[in-house]
Amino acid sequence: MIFVAEYTDTFSGESNYSWVRRAYFDAPGQSDTRELMRMARKALDLVGLRGRVYNTGDTIEFRPYGMCTMLFVSPANQ
Repeated sequence: MIFVAEYTDTFSGESNYSWVRRAYFDAPGQSDTRELMRMARKALDLVGLRGRVYNTGDTIEFRPYGMCTMLFVSPANQ
């Protein structure tokens, strides 16, 4: 299954999209949240960042500690 990872800035805690970095990656359909986040951070060269992960159903959100950015991971539309 193909996933898209979008890394963007925030303004007042909400995604701002004044800049965005996108990466597409392939993951097995049965991948858990932890595995998907590991693959997404590797695809965007964000390895080593720590933060909070929120799973909202279709989208997984990662907010790194001490940074005004966020990462979204969701299935790519085909």
